[in-house]
Amino acid sequence: MSKLQPKIVSTMQDYSKEQFGKDVTAGIIVAIIALPLSIALAISSGVSPEQGLYTAIVAGFLISLLGGSRVQIGGPTGAFMVIVYSIVAKYGVEGLTIATIMAGVMMMAMGAMKLGGVIKYIPYPITTGFTSGIALVIFSSQVKDFLGLKTGPVPSEFIEKWRCYAEAFDTVDLTTTLIGLLALLIIVFWPKVNKKIPGALIALVLTAAIVKVFNLDVATIGTKFGELSSAPPKLIVPGFSLERVKDLIAPAFTIAILGSIESLLSAVVSDGMIGGKHRSNMELIAQGVANVASGFFGGIPATGAIARTVANIKNGGRTPVAGMVHALTLLLILVVFMPYAKMIPLASLAAVLIVVAYNMSEWREFKKLFYSPKSDILVLLTTFFITVIIDLVKAIEIGMILAAFLFMKRMSEVSNVNVDNFDASEGDTVHIEENKRLKGVRNIQVYEINGPFFFGAADKFLNALGELSSDTEVLIVRMRNVPSMDATALHAFRRMTEICKRRHIRILVSGMNSQPLSVVKNAGLYDFVGEEYFFAAECDAVDYALAHFGNQ
Repeated sequence: MSKLQPKIVSTMQDYSKEQFGKDVTAGIIVAIIALPLSIALAISSGVSPEQGLYTAIVAGFLISLLGGSRVQIGGPTGAFMVIVYSIVAKYGVEGLTIATIMAGVMMMAMGAMKLGGVIKYIPYPITTGFTSGIALVIFSSQVKDFLGLKTGPVPSEFIEKWRCYAEAFDTVDLTTTLIGLLALLIIVFWPKVNKKIPGALIALVLTAAIVKVFNLDVATIGTKFGELSSAPPKLIVPGFSLERVKDLIAPAFTIAILGSIESLLSAVVSDGMIGGKHRSNMELIAQGVANVASGFFGGIPATGAIARTVANIKNGGRTPVAGMVHALTLLLILVVFMPYAKMIPLASLAAVLIVVAYNMSEWREFKKLFYSPKSDILVLLTTFFITVIIDLVKAIEIGMILAAFLFMKRMSEVSNVNVDNFDASEGDTVHIEENKRLKGVRNIQVYEINGPFFFGAADKFLNALGELSSDTEVLIVRMRNVPSMDATALHAFRRMTEICKRRHIRILVSGMNSQPLSVVKNAGLYDFVGEEYFFAAECDAVDYALAHFGNQ
């Protein structure tokens, strides 16, 4: 079966009325969960409430229709809030639209090039670090609305934001804070009453009713945005230009990478819950198409939403039909009920996002990582603090670079070059026997390379050459434990052959595996050393050395 075939094609082959009923039920429940989240995330991202719903409707429908997962639910997520807010602040809403479309094209290209599997190589400390960092940033962005602070525009920088809050702390509005606390308590404790109806929806409806009935002086969506439109999404063509595209390449790339990571992580989580297997490359293509469409229909970046996907599974959704029903239900809600959303208090929306931030924080996983090697802790904390204090793009970049360097250091520590002392008590049976035969033979020296032979270990190899004694006539290089060789290691190997040639030392190579052998042949060193001096077995190299150079 084609890896680039949408999951809906295979799931429809044995589709039943019973499963359709479950998918419809799950889709409606997930839509109710997505409603307050979509509105809250849109407002906190610096765009209008309608744009959050447009994203969930357009992108959510396409992600389910074209995606490589049976149960993925797509839409706006908290991970995008930080980058979206910064793009809107710098380039405006139209700039965000262009960046979203560009990111979608990038994601489609990644899927077409079958890069879906590459995402798994991003280290876990990096994903945990930036996810936890984003959670803290989201929480920080909600303090003003939750407490009703009179601050004016809040700085985007983390430290400056909290300095601003501290200076305005005496403006805390008690009524607003109580409404926020009530919403927060309802969200936290409502699942003990009813798990089918989301607590966030109950909190928004109840607090909106309280504010309206008692005519409380509390900021609402209406006081911030005025009347809300109930019109369905309409096609919007932004003003593309070469200059704007150049300016937005970096933000678009961030959206593409972040969206790819989150959507594929969500797909992996859902696979574990249903015992399925998603098609990562098809999922990336679907995410790309969805983001392009979201941009053209007035939405913001979208990706797979882990919490909504899990809710879909727990309520019986097992095919993409559930996600499509979720999108259509949101469209109906938009057309019929959107004008009433203006009564929702901003403090209640802040409570919703505070809970989202808590769930995103993965503080338990964060804590567990402190029992990992120190290098992983360093990557975790570096990514976390750069995400919070500087920005997400640099956090991922620096985290990946740091992780790569630490990995190379770790590999260089396990890769080593031993100058064999012919101790018969060490090694396997064959190794022990060959060492016994060479013990006491002064003019034959043995080097053994263990582990990947790459640039991190090449200096060890060259340093070992300095230990060759003046009466050495033969150097046996054992490479049975070398799975791979890179260009730097090849250069070190070439240096060895040149040094040995000048000193009239014969090189014998034993046990070279296929990849290093191919590298050596392509570089011409196989012929330079001599085909007859490469031996498959260690014992053959020792036989040759003793037969031709075995003087005491």
